[in-house]
Amino acid sequence: MIDRDDPIVTTDLARLPAHAMAAALRTGEASATELAAAHLDRIETEDGGLHAWLHVDRAGVTAAARESDVVLARARADGPAALAGLHPLHGIPVALKDLISVRGGPVTAGSRILAGYRAPYDAHVTERLRSAGAVILGKTNMDEFAMGSSTEHSAYGPTANPWDLERVPGGSSGGSAAAVAAHHAPVALGTDTGGSIRQPASHCGVVGMKPTYGRVSRYGIVAFASSLDQVGPFARDVRDAAALLHAIAGRDDRDSTSAPVPVPDGLLSLPASDDEAASALRGVRLGLPREYFVEGMEPGVAAVVREAVDGLRSAGAIVEEVSLPHTDYGLATYYIVAPAEASANLARYDGIRYGLSVRDGDVLADYLATRGRGFGPEVKRRIILGTYALSAGYYDAFYGTAQKVRTLIRADFDAVWASGVDAVVAPTSPGVAWRFGEKLDDPVAMYLTDVCTLPVNMAGLPGISVPAGLSGGLPVGLQLIGRPWGELELLRLARGHEAVTAAAAWRTVEPPGLAALRAGEAPTPAERVAALGAGDR
Repeated sequence: MIDRDDPIVTTDLARLPAHAMAAALRTGEASATELAAAHLDRIETEDGGLHAWLHVDRAGVTAAARESDVVLARARADGPAALAGLHPLHGIPVALKDLISVRGGPVTAGSRILAGYRAPYDAHVTERLRSAGAVILGKTNMDEFAMGSSTEHSAYGPTANPWDLERVPGGSSGGSAAAVAAHHAPVALGTDTGGSIRQPASHCGVVGMKPTYGRVSRYGIVAFASSLDQVGPFARDVRDAAALLHAIAGRDDRDSTSAPVPVPDGLLSLPASDDEAASALRGVRLGLPREYFVEGMEPGVAAVVREAVDGLRSAGAIVEEVSLPHTDYGLATYYIVAPAEASANLARYDGIRYGLSVRDGDVLADYLATRGRGFGPEVKRRIILGTYALSAGYYDAFYGTAQKVRTLIRADFDAVWASGVDAVVAPTSPGVAWRFGEKLDDPVAMYLTDVCTLPVNMAGLPGISVPAGLSGGLPVGLQLIGRPWGELELLRLARGHEAVTAAAAWRTVEPPGLAALRAGEAPTPAERVAALGAGDR
């Protein structure tokens, strides 16, 4: 809910990419206050029909934007060098998935068990954004504890997809993806444990990147699976995603898994020219894994991906078929490792230290009641699976074996890199966004929607989803997978794809749901679910 204290300036600023916003801020054609107001106006008018947001602090956003304007005015007075010294995200609104800590603000992780909790400190990525001068708009909706692929598992209700308000945006970072697609924020952060950035990016027609494991600190992030979780950017174009990654990446001593690997400054200098960007594709060797065109993949999705691959080939890329033979084991391996780590991480929610606390009797009764009422069905399902996998007599058979297979999945990619392939190109998801309720009663069917993204997390590699076209009027994502720490090279390839498809007709199509959202006529997603007969959660 937004407390409306000041008049809002309604402009078209919110439709600009972040790099164009940055240019307008430096020339004085726009102010950070105007940018923030333009986005707040859209959120207030449209989010009833979208439900991408869980918390927006209007007063805090306005104050931060005014501070950014003071710094910008001082830099303009000091001359071009001072302006050039500002980070490209200075004054730019950013959305955060609601498992990222912002000091003094609520952090729900989409769960009722964290009701009433306020973060006592900033996450590392929040600190980095503040240091860059970005303006944090608020927190976006998500599947509870990032467990889900549709954002239907949020305890606070589902989020709609701007391309079809009766469909899911993907998940678990569905709120961030929908907010960017609907022009509620130019860029956003999500987390990716098994595809939770790339899959919703594909379904919402935006760019989404999972960095190499360890590239971005997880300090201050509500944990799901500690060996898999990674924070990454959403944007409407590749250059903006690169700038956001630059702002948040780097070593953090508070996170032992954060790697001391330099952040390349080239992230801020991807080519603006389409001709220059497309030239990055010439001579690049791309591997097309046969295993990623899985049984059950929608024909329209496969056709769009193959057309996109043909476009890369026409631009000078060398595309060759490769094999990643242990891909078929990725889904089963993930659903041993991730629930096992989740069961350990979620043990801390006991009703004693923070969040929901139910008093039903003695200590054990309180503990059981708090967790019983605080966690939703998907979280309970994964805790049970994970606890079983870690239990005496089953640890070696399940968790130990899964870790061995995980090593084999990583070895498959290592063999591809050793053959001279520069990047792997594949579908992001086997299908387009589905209707509310369509997969809720069949968890395995929902798990299968991440089959193309899970191996990247198991191997700790960087991956990015970029829009590739439309199937049945809905977005399809093309996934690029790179070598460890190869984010810059991957983003250059993604920018090249963006360049060679710049004139494609599908790029001119606006998400059809935006008109209803802007008119304020769209029912809430919860009302749509009820009307569609999707059932009660």
